[in-house]
Amino acid sequence: MGTAPPPPSTAFLTMALGQRIKEHVENRLNEHGIALRHLSALGHLHRTPGISYSELARRAGVTPQSMQDTLRRLEDLGAVVRATEPGRGRTAMLRVTDEGHRLRLAGQAVFDETDAAIARAMPPGASEALAGALLKALQDFGSPRGTA
Repeated sequence: MGTAPPPPSTAFLTMALGQRIKEHVENRLNEHGIALRHLSALGHLHRTPGISYSELARRAGVTPQSMQDTLRRLEDLGAVVRATEPGRGRTAMLRVTDEGHRLRLAGQAVFDETDAAIARAMPPGASEALAGALLKALQDFGSPRGTA
């Protein structure tokens, strides 16, 4: 008799599923002409009007230059309008337009659909329990890139 195979690694399975979910979400967002970084910026701008470029970049985990590129794309899409020129630490003075709100809601719908698909793959109540456990694990691992 052989030995039983080791149980699957929770870390590996979580990483593999995370990668598949990210690819799925990015593909669905691409149908709306945006990427996850654009959706993230729209969400931050919606929740915190007047946020500085550097704070917006910090929250997104990107450089201020990268955030400026993201915002330029959102401007090109008509999703945000800029009232001031970009500058280090300067208050962004960006406003989410009706098109930006439409894109943000479309992006939220992508996440809602993805959450529903995950929940369908599990017994009733397991999705909520998993979300709680993942949130706890994220808190235990601290902030990414050593930030507070």
